[in-house]
Amino acid sequence: PFRRIRHTGVMCALVYDRYGGVERLSLTEMPRPEPGPGDVLVEVVATSLNLSDWEGLRGSPAYARTGGLFRPGRPVLGSDIAGRVVAVGPGVERWSPGDEVFGDNLMRKGGLAEYAVVHESALARKPAALSFEVASTIPQSGAIAEQAVALAAPGTRMLLNGAGGGSGSFALQLAAAAGIPLTAVDNAGKLDLMRSLGAERVLDYRVDDFTRHGPYDLIVDLVARRSVFAYRRALAPGGRCLIVGGTVRTLLRMLTVGALAGALTGRRLGVMAVRQGPEHFLPLAERVARGEVRAVIDRVCPLAQAPQAFAALGAGQAQGKIVIRVAD
Repeated sequence: PFRRIRHTGVMCALVYDRYGGVERLSLTEMPRPEPGPGDVLVEVVATSLNLSDWEGLRGSPAYARTGGLFRPGRPVLGSDIAGRVVAVGPGVERWSPGDEVFGDNLMRKGGLAEYAVVHESALARKPAALSFEVASTIPQSGAIAEQAVALAAPGTRMLLNGAGGGSGSFALQLAAAAGIPLTAVDNAGKLDLMRSLGAERVLDYRVDDFTRHGPYDLIVDLVARRSVFAYRRALAPGGRCLIVGGTVRTLLRMLTVGALAGALTGRRLGVMAVRQGPEHFLPLAERVARGEVRAVIDRVCPLAQAPQAFAALGAGQAQGKIVIRVAD
């Protein structure tokens, strides 16, 4: 069973040393990291799971192996973190021990451990009105949601595939507030949630092929498993489709065949380049703090139950975000 590690220089972490399924995850003790120049050492209170964490565990798609082709270069997953600063590295002036912070540590990860090293620029001050659990749901998913909805003007016929997860649950609320009629696509278990968050229409992807509905002025696909020509079929003339993630083959086809096919038919198909950093998730965090948008949390689990949480995420069962509570 998981127990708190109290002696200096050691921490408890959920680690993996090979790509694969949840059986690769194990709780262990390891040396506590130290902050370098420009870095901050954060005592992690909560971290939320993202699709990027699942991809990192499996090592698939291939770009998830950027840290190591055959073995993971960083043994601890978890990029969205919320916690307290306990130490700062040389040159850090904006943060001090005791500050409550949150951010997306995508390049380094490390959130599924008692301590994580984060570059100072990746962190924002946690609004006092937000719990650590809620704050941890926002950085990565919030940035994607904000940028996806910003592509649509009021009245734009928008479709969002994968709308019942973390990014989608934020995007649905933002779209409804902006007057954007949105069709939300996910599995049957999430249809009621998506309606409650403001979707004008909901589709179960296992029953309805969303590319045979429409036409849509904007499609944002958070799952990205369809063909270029299927996307084009669902778009109105002058419409736009962007994917977030997907396999390497899908990304390459979207950037090449998709760009050509779109240009020939008066439609635009491409990949959404998500901008990261506090400036891209703080506006949403402030709206959540004011009660204008809510963070949808499927469950909060202790670190010892993170493997089960990963399994639920990978199976597409999570409604909104799954949060792992690391500290007391």
